Amino acid sequence: MNMNNKEFGKKVGTLLALFGNPFRIQIIMTIGLGEVCVCHLETVLKKRQSYISQHLMEMRDAGILETRREGKYIYYRIANTKIFDLLRETGLLAGMKEEDIPLPEQPIKSEKCVCPHCVREAIRKSVAL
Repeated sequence: MNMNNKEFGKKVGTLLALFGNPFRIQIIMTIGLGEVCVCHLETVLKKRQSYISQHLMEMRDAGILETRREGKYIYYRIANTKIFDLLRETGLLAGMKEEDIPLPEQPIKSEKCVCPHCVREAIRKSVAL
């Protein structure tokens, strides 16, 4: 095995190991094509902030997620949307049908989330009524 194969194996193995935890895939699909804060993920995924933050930190450190600060809120987004292609292809390799594989979408706004994104959406909806 030459050095390129070793390096390839290490990098790919590290990335794939991150997705050995199904909850991380849920996080990726919940973020989808937009950006969300931890409080949003808490309300949508119904898990504690500390549990979610541990997973976010590992994925951010691996370069899967990027962050942006707005006041006291930190928003997470997918660093490279090709990750969705990887998840789709992996689903197919795992024997899933194409129609059963979820597509990445914009994040669902949560009425229970108090971040500026969700609050702005709630205000926009109430004004439209």
